[in-house]
Amino acid sequence: MTQSLKMAVKSLAGNKLRAFLTMLGIIIGVLALVVLVSLVNGATSSVTDSVSSLGSNLLTVTISDDKGDPIKLDTLTEWSDEEGIGEIAPSASTSATLKYGSDSDSITVYGTTPSYYDVEGLNLVLGRFLKTTDVDNNNYICVINETTATDMIGYLDCVGEEISLDGMKFTVVGVLEDDDSSLTSVFSSGSMVAYIPYTTLLRLSSSVSTDITEFYVSAEDDSDTDAAETAVTALLMDRFEEDEDAFTVSSQSILEDTVSSITSVLTMLLGAIAAISLVVGGIGIMNIMMVTVTERTREIGIRKAIGATRGVILRQFLMEAVVLCMIGCAIGIFLSWIVLQLASVVASSLSMSFALNGTVVVIAIVFCFLIGIVFGLYPANKAAKMKPIDALHYGG
Repeated sequence: MTQSLKMAVKSLAGNKLRAFLTMLGIIIGVLALVVLVSLVNGATSSVTDSVSSLGSNLLTVTISDDKGDPIKLDTLTEWSDEEGIGEIAPSASTSATLKYGSDSDSITVYGTTPSYYDVEGLNLVLGRFLKTTDVDNNNYICVINETTATDMIGYLDCVGEEISLDGMKFTVVGVLEDDDSSLTSVFSSGSMVAYIPYTTLLRLSSSVSTDITEFYVSAEDDSDTDAAETAVTALLMDRFEEDEDAFTVSSQSILEDTVSSITSVLTMLLGAIAAISLVVGGIGIMNIMMVTVTERTREIGIRKAIGATRGVILRQFLMEAVVLCMIGCAIGIFLSWIVLQLASVVASSLSMSFALNGTVVVIAIVFCFLIGIVFGLYPANKAAKMKPIDALHYGG
């Protein structure tokens, strides 16, 4: 086996350019396989981390049919005392015209309660969030995000300033950090947002009803979302006549599973496409090995004449095909590492990093080894089956 390996390496070294061109298909195939799958895995990891940062203990409840028994603010207050449920916060939104001085722009206004701050995991930069008294007294106060403060008012420390929302005067009592840590932040990233008491939103917009159709629930125990989901589902089933189609309860874990499922399918598809490139490279290796066998027909005849067995000849040419594949695989993996390093530098601003996926590297190595055997077997077998007398007369 060692002798066959040495001869294979010596044969390839004697035709460096041809060997390199033959390996090119394998190199490109391995490069495509490793890079594509590693890029998808890196992107998946980044997306999964982003989804997890939204809060895995958060439940979103949407009511589609209240059965004539709508949910009110008092209802949510009562439910927040149920076992397994942490806090509950309603959410409704509208678009309004924000005016400050002579400037005006469109802003998204959310109506909610104090619990929303903890449920969504918001962070204050200055001031305070909504209070229960604000909701009870329909106070015209608002909490804005950093984007609103800097873009409209012109500076961050704007607590106490008055702004106009659709002609109504509101006092700014707090400024929230723009950190994409909540569902609201994700869908409104880079936009102007204001939070006001739910009861005040009813006065600001005629399209918002006192009937709550969407609210958020946090688990009593951060790690026990299932208990919270069970408790909320039981309350809703009891209220809506056991009609499970009247409402929807969704959690972040469902979103994570969906993302994982999509990226897994994408990884398999990209891997299959890259594998086709490797097969094409294998065909190229078989072609060049056929040429090699033809060129070395007399050498085969001489070796057989002095006692080389069929197995020895088969092993020699099969080894050459495998070595070609494995060298191409090694070069492909090295180039993949370089490409992924460059991709990590380019994507660093997006907080994404890419690294060689060990499993994919192993798969690439095994696949290349199998390609060397499968596509090298026919030329090697053809060489091994040659009759010494015919081989010696070839080209003579």
